[in-house]
Amino acid sequence: MATERLVVIGGDAAGMSAASQARRLKARDALEIVAFERGHFTSYSACGIPYWVGGDVEERDDLIARTPEEHRERDIDLRMRTEVTELDVAGQRVKALDRESGKTYWTGFDKLVIATGARPVRPALPGMDAAGVHGVQTLDDGQALLDSLDAVRSGEGPRRAVVVGAGYIGVEMAEAMLKRGFEVTVLNRGEQPMATLDADMGRLVHDAMDGLGITTVNGAAVTKILTDRDGRVTEVVTEAGTYPADVVVLGIGVEPETALARAAGLPVGPHGGLLTDLSMRVVGHDNIWAGGDCVEVLDLVAGRTRHIALGTHANKHGQVIGSNVGGGYGTFPGVVGTAVSKVCDLEIARTGLREKDARAVGLRYVTATIESTGRAGYYPGAKPMTVKMIAELRTGRLLGVQIVGRDGAAKRVDVAAVALTAGMTVEQMTALDLGYAPPFSPVWDPVLVAARKTVAAVRGAGN
Repeated sequence: MATERLVVIGGDAAGMSAASQARRLKARDALEIVAFERGHFTSYSACGIPYWVGGDVEERDDLIARTPEEHRERDIDLRMRTEVTELDVAGQRVKALDRESGKTYWTGFDKLVIATGARPVRPALPGMDAAGVHGVQTLDDGQALLDSLDAVRSGEGPRRAVVVGAGYIGVEMAEAMLKRGFEVTVLNRGEQPMATLDADMGRLVHDAMDGLGITTVNGAAVTKILTDRDGRVTEVVTEAGTYPADVVVLGIGVEPETALARAAGLPVGPHGGLLTDLSMRVVGHDNIWAGGDCVEVLDLVAGRTRHIALGTHANKHGQVIGSNVGGGYGTFPGVVGTAVSKVCDLEIARTGLREKDARAVGLRYVTATIESTGRAGYYPGAKPMTVKMIAELRTGRLLGVQIVGRDGAAKRVDVAAVALTAGMTVEQMTALDLGYAPPFSPVWDPVLVAARKTVAAVRGAGN
């Protein structure tokens, strides 16, 4: 039997998970695997970069799960610092640029995996490319930011960091800058930080950030960045005012890196990500798969596709793709939109739909918000926690949960994620047999208290 060739574009979570799983199922004489990675690193935790920058993770290499050498030892022809610049779908080949030598060449494939990831949103505004302005998506980005911080700290002037955006990346990088000894201002164009939460829950995050010494300015859309004679950032100008800055971190979010796929005519969805079926095969192309931050996935609650850039999904995509490429079978059914984060000791979690998400898909709903603690109230160290729950009117089907608090608040969202995936009602949730002991929970866990209150809201709303 002739040897097939699998080409993988992208050497991080989805791409190398797919390559590794395919190799487990098929030996080299049955499947040749060639992988291209344009950066310096493979198989690393991009989600860990803020904690490396902030000093919680001491060494950059601690974020690397598997080096290029380790992949090569497993019979994967991994070509580093090599960028795929063109995809010829009809001819089943890719054009690659060796960034070190400048040489280009074509490589044919029988099967192709696209795992090109996402790129930080960088608005086309004056000064966005100035020295001292950093997006943070790769280890190379993280190292450049650390170098910039060290340069500022070595001087005698002030240490002022401005973070543009107040989503997950923004609040995590604000904490990192604070730990590095910088005066931190977060500029947010929205009503409250953490737009992945409803505004009432985002307000809790805002108040906590203020209490930590982080200045958060809402309704502050950036219009331009000013620089000195050397082209280094000095100020960030917004509709709300001007803010001095020695370093700027962009935490506006990311968007799918699909320029290569678009140019080749592959299908993309409303959020710019590649469209795949349940096997992660690109729609309309039997020999091309895609996974990770460059794809859209099905939201199981809303019934629509969405773009979610998370390493958890990327690794699952890779496992599914590798199984299918290697002759096995796997599917990725979709997500419920679970995410957790923190800023210092404040934990932030959400899953399912926000109020505006429910309205967007035509769902009528009720909400309930409760305040509780993560431990029994009499147990030392009990900290406050706020839980907001959203349920469908009449049916009582759980639609979403948001949690803001301390002392283990964030991981409680996993209970809600399971309930969402199972299609449970809030009344069914009240009977869940959750673990209890005073050091871990009150007699009624905060999630169950919220479910009981939401049941009352459903009943009170009537028909």
